[in-house]
Amino acid sequence: MKFGLTQSFACSYLPDKNEQLLVFAETEQDLRYRYGQLIQAGFRRSGDQIYRPHCPTCEACQSVRIPVAQFSPSRSQRRVLKRNSHLTTTLSSTPKDEYYPLYERYINERHTDGSMYPANREQYNSFIFCNWNPPVFIEARDGDELVAVAVTDDIRHCDGTASFSALYTFFAPELSSSSMGTWMILQQIAHAKSDARSFLYLGYQIDECNKMNYKTKFLPHERLFDMNWQKFSSNKA
Repeated sequence: MKFGLTQSFACSYLPDKNEQLLVFAETEQDLRYRYGQLIQAGFRRSGDQIYRPHCPTCEACQSVRIPVAQFSPSRSQRRVLKRNSHLTTTLSSTPKDEYYPLYERYINERHTDGSMYPANREQYNSFIFCNWNPPVFIEARDGDELVAVAVTDDIRHCDGTASFSALYTFFAPELSSSSMGTWMILQQIAHAKSDARSFLYLGYQIDECNKMNYKTKFLPHERLFDMNWQKFSSNKA
């Protein structure tokens, strides 16, 4: 397999660091099958691109996945479920026009210090959508009103199993106090269980980055160290 290495650029998560990415550079007929292998080795996708951090002096990024059959919500997560019990979720394979206005409002009100601000439709399309493996969308609604969307990849592995991979979640900014980010991960886990998926991949955990540490609260979870997945049953390593 062929890979390319990007130039070094400022890290999005650790302000005193630079980062580089290892990018999958093969042209294949079945990238969906190849991604099913690569995600188990710590790769992610953004748009059509498959990548993994490859920083010479830093190993802070750790891939995290939840074995959904073993997951049990904590007491605080059960409270989040109860708080949002009036909402309903459905899984859709077809994107809807109402997604983008919600995404735009989410980015422009909650992430003004991020690289995706200000939101625009071209950036949204290039980040969310994928030609070789179109994502599915977990929609959350309050009655008929769309209040959150979890963009999720459906991954097929070479051993015949399948997983979900959480790409990005956006929601109505006024619902921030309802722990919508946590609730949407719980909904992805629930849909993964009902669809007999093995894992929910959550992307990268960076212990030094406070805004990433919510991932460690989903237990048990597994982290990738030296190409081996290690299980964590508590927040204490």
